[in-house]
Amino acid sequence: MKKLLIIILTLASALTAMEGRGDIRGTVIDKVTLEPLPGANIVVIGTNYGATTDLEGNYIIAGLDAGLYTVKVSFIGYDPVIKSDISVNSARPTELNFELNESVIELEGVTVSTSYYEKNPNELVSVKEFSYEEIRRAPGGFEDVVRALSVLPGVAQQSAGRNDLVVRGGAPSENLYVVDGFVVPNINHFGTQGATGGPLSFINLDFVNNTTFSTGGFSAKYGDKLSSVLNIDLRNGREDRVGGKAVISATQFGLNLEGPVVENSSFIVSARRSYLDFIFNAAGFNFVPEYWDLLTKFDYDIDNHNKLSYLFVGAFDRVKFNNNDMEDKIDNARILGSDQDQYVTGISWKHLFGTGFLNVGLSRNYVDYFSYQNDENLNPVFRNNSVEAENELKADLVLKLSAGSELNAGVSGKLIKVDSDIYFPSYFTTTFGETLPVNRINRADYYHKYAAYTQFSALLTEKLRVNLGARADYFSELEEKFYISPRFSAGYSLNDVSSLSFSAGIYHQFPSYIWLVFDGNTSLKAVNVNQYILGYEYLLRSDTRMKIEGFYKQYNDYPASALRPYLVLANTGAGYAGAEDNFTTFGLEPLLSEGKGNSRGVEFSVQKKSSDLPWYGIFSLTYSETMFTALDGVERPGKYDQKWILSMSGGYIFNEKWEASMKFRFSTGSPYTPYNNDGSQSVPLYLSERFSPIHSLDLRVDRRWDFDGWSLITYIDVQNVYNMKMVTNIRWNREEMKEETNSSIGVLPSIGVNLEF
Repeated sequence: MKKLLIIILTLASALTAMEGRGDIRGTVIDKVTLEPLPGANIVVIGTNYGATTDLEGNYIIAGLDAGLYTVKVSFIGYDPVIKSDISVNSARPTELNFELNESVIELEGVTVSTSYYEKNPNELVSVKEFSYEEIRRAPGGFEDVVRALSVLPGVAQQSAGRNDLVVRGGAPSENLYVVDGFVVPNINHFGTQGATGGPLSFINLDFVNNTTFSTGGFSAKYGDKLSSVLNIDLRNGREDRVGGKAVISATQFGLNLEGPVVENSSFIVSARRSYLDFIFNAAGFNFVPEYWDLLTKFDYDIDNHNKLSYLFVGAFDRVKFNNNDMEDKIDNARILGSDQDQYVTGISWKHLFGTGFLNVGLSRNYVDYFSYQNDENLNPVFRNNSVEAENELKADLVLKLSAGSELNAGVSGKLIKVDSDIYFPSYFTTTFGETLPVNRINRADYYHKYAAYTQFSALLTEKLRVNLGARADYFSELEEKFYISPRFSAGYSLNDVSSLSFSAGIYHQFPSYIWLVFDGNTSLKAVNVNQYILGYEYLLRSDTRMKIEGFYKQYNDYPASALRPYLVLANTGAGYAGAEDNFTTFGLEPLLSEGKGNSRGVEFSVQKKSSDLPWYGIFSLTYSETMFTALDGVERPGKYDQKWILSMSGGYIFNEKWEASMKFRFSTGSPYTPYNNDGSQSVPLYLSERFSPIHSLDLRVDRRWDFDGWSLITYIDVQNVYNMKMVTNIRWNREEMKEETNSSIGVLPSIGVNLEF
């Protein structure tokens, strides 16, 4: 890899004189109705370049030198918007679309300030947006959408090597992923069944336009999740010609292609493969992961008012065990193998009608899990072959009532098939001494889910905006099938640079499908959370924002084990579930909806966008406390409770070619249960101790090269620079009869090469 990088850098240096130019093109539309805004003014800040939109809202700015830019758009009667970190090269026109909010300030002498931070009138609290470039260059992020979120306030990571997000004390199963409008149960390779984590996302960042992440208080549009919503919007393919990109990153290599098909259409397609299996096999590792992922998107504009879009995203994961000697067999006996095939595919039709739009989508989610574990003699301990498939038809309506008000409404229906074949060759006994009442489960079920929501948003005064909404959810498999979730939020502008926000709402989440496989668990209820958020925001500069938010989440009706009276399933769902975790994630035991808990905390953050000052960054500090109570009535810290979390991430853009960035993260240790001298664990000691605080520093340097018709980005990324051995898990060594820690990888250098043509 070092030789490859040297060759590339040498070749690129020799060709520097061939640098070319690139274009920015896109559309400017009304954020609510999606109607084009002709005559909008677009300016590239710091240059003499600009453009005006045509009758269809399109614009093009041609002949820009390769580099990073900041672009501002303004239109009479609408709030101006600034977007930074706009990367321009000669390989592909940069697509930059703007959605503007109609201005409602009509007071004489009042000037509407321009900010780098767009506001969604329907999501007034706890929302952060990330552009493609902000995610791509994140140190230690593997160009992964989910890993970039770890620097946000209120977000904890279960371990450095996984994407198990813990948002404001919520379990990893409480996060919602939406890709181009389609719900995806889990966007990670080697995902945990019943939860949303995994080692690495399979969404190709090269096709991500922007992401919006809500850490709580989200609107009635989103349901069946409690803690967070990650919205990923994919861009359209280029329309001028067919082009592509070859990528070698820290974990994988791949090829992208995109271009037009017929007039007013475009496609994107990518295929990526991990190469860790080559390295692990060559190094003689006993545990070898391998994965592929595919992405295809096709967009077609039928006319100015009707658009079609098709999406397919798939991931195929395999694990191989090299059992060359007894030591390998002993190590592998601790690991739950996981082979998975999963995909989401869907088609959507969007119809614009002047005062709003209607979006209708038909989609299918499919996941085939094959989980297995053997003992050191290769005898089976556990087998799980489960298929979870969801077919969904949904419709969403957005209607603009006036300049300051809009109505959102929607309905959806799901036909779900769950087919599970689970086998314990002998009844499993936990480290606490309980025996799981499962030997064989073989069942197939069809479920139905229905949902409807409505939300009204209005500016009641020049300073006060209010959102009022509710949703109804129905799940056929539960005895108590129907739930109502009202939501309320408000934002008040103190002046042109500061504001207050408040949110209160009831949130429901149905039990994971795997929890319902055990007979009798259909008596479970949907988990209920009453959530309250109060926030203050201050704009230090147009590119720098400070936020303080306090939150309180009250959990009720959480599934708790009747067999293990100390266990509430809010403390499961992260890491690699299996025998060492006593199979807690699967819920293969009698469960009752009698768990309860609460999470409360305060978050402080300051974020600066790249602007005329060529540095950017985000600083966040969170203090929180999470407690849960199971059937034994004992209140204990949540398994993922981390009292203090401090994150700093930022960088400096030296010029159009060089950029350096860093990320530092500190958090107090999470609770764990120690082992007794004989390898057992005791209920009185359950989650009674804490790991030591963890912290790490990641550094990254990027170098851009641009030539006539193709571009190159190379980078060096070093994770955990000072070799901190972060301990986030313990296990029992049966050979040496002692407790041992499982620490993260030390210093991890990697290089990346992105060649676009």
